[in-house]
Amino acid sequence: MAMPLRQTIKVATYLFEQKLRKRDKFPLIVELEPLYACNLACEGCGKIQHPAGVLKQRMPVAQAVGAVLESGAPMVSIAGGEPLMHPKIDEIVRQLVARKKYVFLCTNAMLMRKKMDKFTPSPYFAFAVHIDGLRERHDESVAKEGVFDEAVEAIKEAKKRGFRVTTNSTFFNTDTPQTIIEVLNFLNDDLKVDEMMISPAYAYEKAPDQEHFLGVEQTRELFKKAFAGGNRKKWRLNHSPLFLDFLEGKVDFPCTAWAIPNYSLFGWQKPCYLMSDGYVTTYRELIEDTDWDSYGRGKDPRCANCMAHCGYEPTAVLATMGSLKESLRAARDTVSGNRG
Repeated sequence: MAMPLRQTIKVATYLFEQKLRKRDKFPLIVELEPLYACNLACEGCGKIQHPAGVLKQRMPVAQAVGAVLESGAPMVSIAGGEPLMHPKIDEIVRQLVARKKYVFLCTNAMLMRKKMDKFTPSPYFAFAVHIDGLRERHDESVAKEGVFDEAVEAIKEAKKRGFRVTTNSTFFNTDTPQTIIEVLNFLNDDLKVDEMMISPAYAYEKAPDQEHFLGVEQTRELFKKAFAGGNRKKWRLNHSPLFLDFLEGKVDFPCTAWAIPNYSLFGWQKPCYLMSDGYVTTYRELIEDTDWDSYGRGKDPRCANCMAHCGYEPTAVLATMGSLKESLRAARDTVSGNRG
């Protein structure tokens, strides 16, 4: 992945250790969901569709930290729901950072300025703010006016206080190359966020809006045009070069969802956070009890249009580590800041 040098070295060392131990399946980053409740109702998210009793639940700190430690993953993405609604979210982050886990706290930023004093800047911690477009487009996607402006102010405040700030943008079939270019230029050049993650929207079954998700060919055409003209090289994208190649259709990969497993209130989710075929108690059970060969495009019809990073970014990372040429390419991008 295109990430800070210290983080790159730690992840590369971790991957080398897994190779030495001859492990064929291991977690790269855990998607941790300590609650499902949210203060927004985004069209592309199905988390708040859970019953009221589930939405009231909050994962205990020990359970959240214990799941990450059990997996052994070097990185954690804390999502939900809105994690800043969890009363102990700062303690979860503190304990994970103390164990030198790289933590990304995913947030819609509505509570970010209010809760910022609870956190301490660290090279192991970053706010990951969800931004799906410029003002009108973003507010429409979250079904509430003023959210974009609040997110921008929260990002500015966090940067001023010395926090690392990344963003996560999901693009739909209502997007054009130009709308992608506009929002990434704004995040990269105006807000100067540290890194940006992008993802084509995937129509998983609980999402309330099933009409505006991208197909594979639509995704490839959209990103090929958005990346043209040197744009890909100038943006600080938090992805490996091979994953960006994958989005453009230059290469294709199988899904490796086991590398970005999801742990929620119900346990480890099979097979990924976008599909729910049951839950197990331990990461080992997830690995051993899931028929991984039955998932992915061309295998399960539900996967037909999926190009989400949770399934394909780790494949790209592993392919990078297995190729001297691609390893040098990724290393060059990390050192130079060139994300192409």
